[in-house]
Amino acid sequence: MKDQAEGLRNLVQIQNDRGTKATRIITVTSGKGGVGKSNFTLNFALTLQSQGYKVLVFDADIGLANIDVLMGISSKYNLYHLLKKEKTIWEIIQKGYNDLDFIAGGSGFNDLLRLTDEELNYFAEQVMQLNGYVDFIIFDTGAGLSKETLKFILAAEEAFVVTTPEPTSITDAYAIIKMVNSMGHDVSFKLVINRVTDAKEGKHTADKISLVAKQFLDIHIPTLGFVDDDAAVSKAVKKQIPFTVAFPNSAASRSLQLLVDNYLNGYRVIDTPTSGVKGFLNKMMKLLK
Repeated sequence: MKDQAEGLRNLVQIQNDRGTKATRIITVTSGKGGVGKSNFTLNFALTLQSQGYKVLVFDADIGLANIDVLMGISSKYNLYHLLKKEKTIWEIIQKGYNDLDFIAGGSGFNDLLRLTDEELNYFAEQVMQLNGYVDFIIFDTGAGLSKETLKFILAAEEAFVVTTPEPTSITDAYAIIKMVNSMGHDVSFKLVINRVTDAKEGKHTADKISLVAKQFLDIHIPTLGFVDDDAAVSKAVKKQIPFTVAFPNSAASRSLQLLVDNYLNGYRVIDTPTSGVKGFLNKMMKLLK
């Protein structure tokens, strides 16, 4: 592992010397499956890109990778081909709707935990090239706390926790926040409440989680926003077209636009410092020791 650490430090130093604009890293996760996490990730990325930012979606769900399925695209290459040195980072990046860059998921993320020094250095060298190429890299992780998902949550700059107003979803969302917090890592969580009947229900759901987190964990969990429960979403899934593309004027699309505006303006994310891909790889390096 000493060689891995040294190799990554050298790559980080090279990027620092170049003065490349840093890319912001976001992890999207959920306490349980079936809450619309991947659909949110895809449409959040597309809405963010419509605001003029360049975005890359990294499907980091090992068991149920489906970003490509949601777009009706058959993925030829994924992370596995990169880790095995069969393809470069540029060769596994594919184009989705509105020219959205994405990297398909697969078993490669499981392989990431068992890399040799040479393989990890190659992975780091390849991923480092993305720093400055896009404004945002969004990792769509698996639901729950697998060891792979956990590493991406801990290494990313901020984590969006997607939940619905259902009691089991709320409980599982809090559980994932509690688990990460108990490990002593300072992760910037933000709540996304999906499938709400109205803003009142969304706020009530978010308040439940936020209040418990403040009372028992002594941490503040801000709410990023709400996405309306909308029949247009399921129609778009059946068509394999992102709902913001298929139904741009739907209630879900409008509420997601408000959420993105809140992210960009309310948190002034573009004006805040970011450690970018360099910081992400530094954290990942420590987690892989």
